[in-house]
Amino acid sequence: MRKKMPSQVTPTEKSVLIVDDHPIFRAGLIGLVNLEMDLTVCGEANDASQAIQLLEKLHPDLVLLDMSLPGKGGLELLKDIRSLSPQTPVLIISMHDETLYAERVIRAGGRGYIMKQEGPEKIVQAIRRVLSGSISVSDRIAAQILDAMSGGKGTRPCSVSSLTDREFEVYRLLGQGKEPHEIARILHLSIKTVDTHRAHIRQKLGLKNATELIHHATRWTAEQA
Repeated sequence: MRKKMPSQVTPTEKSVLIVDDHPIFRAGLIGLVNLEMDLTVCGEANDASQAIQLLEKLHPDLVLLDMSLPGKGGLELLKDIRSLSPQTPVLIISMHDETLYAERVIRAGGRGYIMKQEGPEKIVQAIRRVLSGSISVSDRIAAQILDAMSGGKGTRPCSVSSLTDREFEVYRLLGQGKEPHEIARILHLSIKTVDTHRAHIRQKLGLKNATELIHHATRWTAEQA
């Protein structure tokens, strides 16, 4: 087995920055990527702050990003990466079902979405596809995105998918037990703005009050674990 140090990148290799807060899974990804002769892991991060620091320092050819991170989530970090380094492609890898996030990821500028349950070959295939300039999603999600772009959304039920990206982040953090002032700090919003998002979420999900919202978000979060 070929062994490479994370910092060793040759001119013929494409560098990958891995962002995931689970050390064991992150180590597995590092081993998987470094087995490929034309790929190498240039760095690893376990949260958004560390990821941004390494992005600016290492200038990777691709960021392999977990959707669920402590503090600022993957969707918000994706937007930060797109703002700071728009030429750097981002491939999301997540335990969450693609129907919950994939379309949001593509809308936010991500170049692909793959679930952690997929085999090593498919993960490497997705990395190569994104590095080649293509978008990597499943056939089901590709059809869903094309349908939405063509105006064929139809009537969707009142569900989490109806929330905007910002509303979704507020909802996700509520489900993690965060208080409004904590959400405001994490998302860099005012308390008033967070309260406005909470009101919109309740309206879209048909919830009567803040208590129902908390129960709904907590239950949804538990189902995704």
